[in-house]
Amino acid sequence: MPRSNRPSRPGSSARGKWAPPPDIDLERARAGLPLRESAPDGEWSVRRITERNAAKTYTCPGCNSAIVPGIAHLVVWREDSLFGPETAIADRRHWHVRCWQTRSFRY
Repeated sequence: MPRSNRPSRPGSSARGKWAPPPDIDLERARAGLPLRESAPDGEWSVRRITERNAAKTYTCPGCNSAIVPGIAHLVVWREDSLFGPETAIADRRHWHVRCWQTRSFRY
């Protein structure tokens, strides 16, 4: 029986072996790495969302106003969560940059 040169798996890569690689979005790649911040209320991971990547409406916990699509903001979650990293990421919040910088540490 002769061999077939067609891929046998459905949904396999449509890009050929010698096709050029897809373009890399450098802005998204740079924004993808979270920064670690230490504060009196714990360790935090902070990721910047650029204007171009902001596609949904969120409520800022600092001022309780809307973060509309097209506004640069931050996504923040605890690094030192008691319930593990999965819970910390699930509890992440979207903040205005200024609200995050001026938040109070009241206890």
